[in-house]
Amino acid sequence: MSPDDKTEPVIPDGVTGSVLSPDLRPAAEALFGDRLDTAARYVDLLATDGVVRGLIGPREAPRLWERHLLNCAAVAELISPSATVVDVGSGAGLPGIVLAVARPDISVILVEPLARRTSFLEEAVAALGLTDQVTVVRGRAEEQIGRLSADVVTARAVAPLDRLAGWCLPLASPGGRLLALKGVSATEEIAEHGDAVARLGGGPAVIHQCGVGLIDPPTTVVEIVREREVVPKTAKPTRRAGRGGRRR
Repeated sequence: MSPDDKTEPVIPDGVTGSVLSPDLRPAAEALFGDRLDTAARYVDLLATDGVVRGLIGPREAPRLWERHLLNCAAVAELISPSATVVDVGSGAGLPGIVLAVARPDISVILVEPLARRTSFLEEAVAALGLTDQVTVVRGRAEEQIGRLSADVVTARAVAPLDRLAGWCLPLASPGGRLLALKGVSATEEIAEHGDAVARLGGGPAVIHQCGVGLIDPPTTVVEIVREREVVPKTAKPTRRAGRGGRRR
């Protein structure tokens, strides 16, 4: 929303995030277990505050469980016990907060550059009682290289695979993995960007279908293992006309 736009987003009448349809309840119970109530509170936050603050589109509010919560929670099956997870471009907390709710054994760091989003994330983490499990970091992924290292780095359809690998693989520990939530373009992206991913130190990409038998359609995840570290090439100094100054 533009700062000059005075029109407030409208929350659809009768929409509450905690409304879980009977046909989705078995999947939700399987994925969230005894934290299902926490997941419902998070959906309430997305359907109200998330919409008003422009993090979730009003049309998404009635289908948060189906398209967002369950879709993200299914990825938990690919995460090892007690793993550390960095969620890049976390936005409203998808998939990072969802994974933290579904898996109380893991530690999650939400990396997000925009202040209005990090404010929402911090408030949501506190409201859901996740402060001992989840940390919010404001900044770009590339700014966290050398500062953060995790067993798993997640990202949800924020960029093409080559750009994701450039941002995310350096945040994975050696042998760590990038789990990129993708759609129908996954196979095409692997074919198009496989060479670029290899140059960035990533191994062959593998496609997983998560939540088979629980959700329809399953969540498509591209997994890339960080096989080696890539040291960025030193940039050549730029020549400038006239008197040069020291770059600050």
